[in-house]
Amino acid sequence: MFLINGTEQDSLAANDRAVQFGDGCFTTAKIHNGSVEFLEMHLQRLENTCRALMIPFTDNAILRQEMRELALHQRDGVLKVIITRGSGGRGYSPSSCLLPSRILSTSPAPAHYSRWQEEGITLALSPVQVGRNPLLAGLKHLNRLEQVLIRAHLEQTDADEALVLDSDGWVTECCAANVFWRAGDTVFTPRLDQAGVNGIMRQHCLALLAQSRYRVVEVHARIEAVRQADEVCICNALMPIVPVNTFGDVRYLSHELFEFLAPRCESSV
Repeated sequence: MFLINGTEQDSLAANDRAVQFGDGCFTTAKIHNGSVEFLEMHLQRLENTCRALMIPFTDNAILRQEMRELALHQRDGVLKVIITRGSGGRGYSPSSCLLPSRILSTSPAPAHYSRWQEEGITLALSPVQVGRNPLLAGLKHLNRLEQVLIRAHLEQTDADEALVLDSDGWVTECCAANVFWRAGDTVFTPRLDQAGVNGIMRQHCLALLAQSRYRVVEVHARIEAVRQADEVCICNALMPIVPVNTFGDVRYLSHELFEFLAPRCESSV
């Protein structure tokens, strides 16, 4: 189901900036028992990203209501929200774009995530690196061609997910998830000030870990740090957290961090 600017339809104007330039942002939320998990965090993400991209979106109250209403119809599944700059002229200038568009859609929950949680996954190193850009780092904007290429290469392997480096060779994220690794009582996750997406579940995990016995460090790290870790986990708002069994020829035997985070990675809606 698609809802575009409050109307049930599946067509967008050909001159919408999302079509022309990928000019917009999005968030993907989990629906559980008819409610949007981490609703306010998803709304805050959209608001912050629109501000960073200078998109004049002000319909937050309407969007909140639409998200809640769609979740009631879906019960369990996925809710994706896209905000575009709206329709405008041919060139790059956004000056003629005064009415941003909001696009909401629902779909079934990914069936494989529960199996991943129970069995763990394998990681492969992606040959595709993500570009460094501090103006866009952390944001979930609509320009996701890098992830499309990462996924296309991943599907040529037997791995479940891909570990992704940035163009300077720093560990950054996975194709569709953030990554944490543990060495003793210290938990590491990549700094995202130059590249990558600051996911909702990543933010939640950082808040949980900050109140735990674990020491948490956001780092620029090379791939050797992940290889030498005691444990690796990945997360996103839908999974929400999954243990990694192997990365290449490295096998991780511990699930200590996963067992700490998994029961705590559920939302108060």
